[in-house]
Amino acid sequence: MDNISGNIFDKYVNSKQIFKRDREILRPSYIPDELPHRKDQIDQLASILVTALRGDRPSNVLIFGKTGTGKTASVKYLGKEILKADEFDRVIYLYMNCEVVDTQYGVLQNIGNMIIDKFEERIPFTGWSTERVYNILREKIDELNRVVIIVLDEIDKLVYKSSDDVLYNLSRINDDLERSKVSLIGISNDLKFTEFLDPRVRSRLGEEKMVFSPYNAEQLRDILDQRSRLAFYPDVIDPGVPPLCSALAAQEHGDARRALDLLRVAAEIAERNGDDKVTEAHVYKAKNKIELDCVTEAIKTLPTQSKLVLMSIIINEERGSGKLTTGELYETYRDISQFIDMQILTQRRVTDLVSELDMMGIVHARVKSFGRGGRTKEIDLSVPINETKKILEEDEVLHPLKNYRPKNQTTLI
Repeated sequence: MDNISGNIFDKYVNSKQIFKRDREILRPSYIPDELPHRKDQIDQLASILVTALRGDRPSNVLIFGKTGTGKTASVKYLGKEILKADEFDRVIYLYMNCEVVDTQYGVLQNIGNMIIDKFEERIPFTGWSTERVYNILREKIDELNRVVIIVLDEIDKLVYKSSDDVLYNLSRINDDLERSKVSLIGISNDLKFTEFLDPRVRSRLGEEKMVFSPYNAEQLRDILDQRSRLAFYPDVIDPGVPPLCSALAAQEHGDARRALDLLRVAAEIAERNGDDKVTEAHVYKAKNKIELDCVTEAIKTLPTQSKLVLMSIIINEERGSGKLTTGELYETYRDISQFIDMQILTQRRVTDLVSELDMMGIVHARVKSFGRGGRTKEIDLSVPINETKKILEEDEVLHPLKNYRPKNQTTLI
């Protein structure tokens, strides 16, 4: 047995440090002291919310924009600023993500518990009627005698999951208050969700509307330069790295989250390798890793039958028998289903599952016509074969396929 001298972590602890400070600086959740290229939007929002500092209710605001356009960062930044400016203690600023809390009861309960100090008075997770929770929340808000600004991030998720009942209650809560006032800020990356709202809710909620446009490559570079100065030691980032991260992210709708993720993962790869600098090569490795992580998650969460179809495609690709047709795929699918004693779907259903995998970008399926001879699909894999096979073999149901040996097949259309 080899002698292990020292500790297993020594080579990592003693390797060159690239990160000067907490790497959270390169995560979207970090809110810097200044937000580049969002001054106009922040000023516009501040001009609406300043009313709260005077003790009056600001208009409700709906904020739209694609992922990574600075909506959440700007609203959280304003939250910090308004509390700094609130010398007369007139404002309470509450933030909630509706992807996490997506039911009417959950939203009312969470808002209530943010303002209830005494633990024994808190609203339970379940068990009360929604009407009771609403009444308690209304009483507790009124006791504050303040302007309460409630930010509902990813508000569209709440509407699609639980309809607009909670928004109806919150948008009319001011009618039931005597001392306090409530203002709502909704954030969404889906412009169409308002079509699902009751017209009364839509008009109350959208008293003011704002749109955050995507960043261009130059703006993304400014954001990365700002975060790099905070996060890294001097001269550890090659000059070409921020522009490359920016250009790659600008291709994907100007997503600042994507640009930050690329930079952070590239630096982590460099640090793990013990490299002195973060280079463009590290960025391309980071891009592949992030994309593979997304694919891995998508494949892991596929239904078992879709995994079986995907495994059938992989088995045929490994055999290298040229273009894979629907008929050949179905033969393999039938064989491996029998091998692990799974229910066999019809060929039509398997073809539907191939179309779903195609829509997800996991496979590529082209329809090929043979005139009167009919039509078939030519199918090939769009993801790395070895990594995908490993992920599929981790599934308990598919694990026995490690021992599967394919039969020789004839081509079927």
